[in-house]
Amino acid sequence: MTGDPLAPGLTVADAEAFERCVADGGIAIFPADTVYGLAVDPESERAVARLNELKRRDPAQPSGVMFFSLEPALAALGGLGPATTAAVERLLPGPVTLVLPNPGRRFLLACGDRPDRLGIRVPDLTGSLAPLAAVGCPVMQSSANLHGGADPRRLTDVPAGLRAAADLVLDGGELPGTPSTVVDLSRYETGGKYELLREGALSANQLQRLFREG
Repeated sequence: MTGDPLAPGLTVADAEAFERCVADGGIAIFPADTVYGLAVDPESERAVARLNELKRRDPAQPSGVMFFSLEPALAALGGLGPATTAAVERLLPGPVTLVLPNPGRRFLLACGDRPDRLGIRVPDLTGSLAPLAAVGCPVMQSSANLHGGADPRRLTDVPAGLRAAADLVLDGGELPGTPSTVVDLSRYETGGKYELLREGALSANQLQRLFREG
């Protein structure tokens, strides 16, 4: 793929190469619905350690686990109450990371120092990014930047060292450039309240409207 925003979108072959890279323990740079990200197998200690080292990132800091469609995300979590499940279905797919209860202690490598909670992403992959919606494996993902650095809108915004170290690089052209909004739903089931941890691609007003309409 080229860096030209008018270039053709991703292909089925790109999505297949992405899955193979992750399954083989590699690191992939890929376009999401917000910014460029790094993706690894969330169950591979070696791959997760390599990602943290490349980003110069504290392993105790939680990361999101990204699914490429909603159904496997809900199946993996299991045990969510009806109110929380309805909220997840209202907000995903979309430019949101949801922090959810994790009673089954799933994907502990992504949980950092909070094994009781798990951040979940299901991006809204349309247009030129649509082939990635067929990816069947979850990935631990983080913005393709050095810790604390700017979120990359274009592949050329990704630090050269990260691009050189990645096992696969997918170019989806220019992206919106604002990271996902992070919403804590870990106590939503009992009190019907959520906490906005980071305002990003989905504004606080848009988030409120989605909850009101639910």
